Amino acid sequence: MPRWEPDARARLVAAALELFSERGYDGATVSEIADRAGLSRATFFRYFPDKADVLAAGQETLSRLLTDGITEAPADATPLAAVRAGLERAAGAMTPFHRELGPGLIAVIAGNPELQARNAAKQAGMTAAMVAALRQRGVAEPLASIAAGLGGLAFTQAYAAWIADGDDHDLGALMRTALEQLHRAAAELD
Repeated sequence: MPRWEPDARARLVAAALELFSERGYDGATVSEIADRAGLSRATFFRYFPDKADVLAAGQETLSRLLTDGITEAPADATPLAAVRAGLERAAGAMTPFHRELGPGLIAVIAGNPELQARNAAKQAGMTAAMVAALRQRGVAEPLASIAAGLGGLAFTQAYAAWIADGDDHDLGALMRTALEQLHRAAAELD
């Protein structure tokens, strides 16, 4: 089986994370990221408006995958089943490359308050996209927000477990398990 070769965007993300882990986020420049990736500064700006956006690469695709899965869930699916379908769709698109970059990404974000705020906004955007997809299915509030919120938490927990685990676990299975556990925990709130 041929080894996957990263495209320019993926090379820029990998180079940025390498430099951020070596020098810290503030210690790396756009020019250095482009050089490390073997690309020009102009190519960097074709893909990203600034170096912080490198860390949000794939956000729009992830939100689209989640909403596509929710939209295409069977018409009789419960809100949580529709969210599960979105999580499955997103998990299916995650590659070993995403897994490999995960620990560095989390470490860089954890070390910078500005990046933590951007990451929180990214997660809120992902949840908002799921809420919108559920609302298009006719799910009323607050049920749409609760189901999407559980989905967002399940994604975050499963992704963290997936990248921390040395075994080759199925991300989709981790997401299903996380969603089930969160659903059970929510039932105990009363």
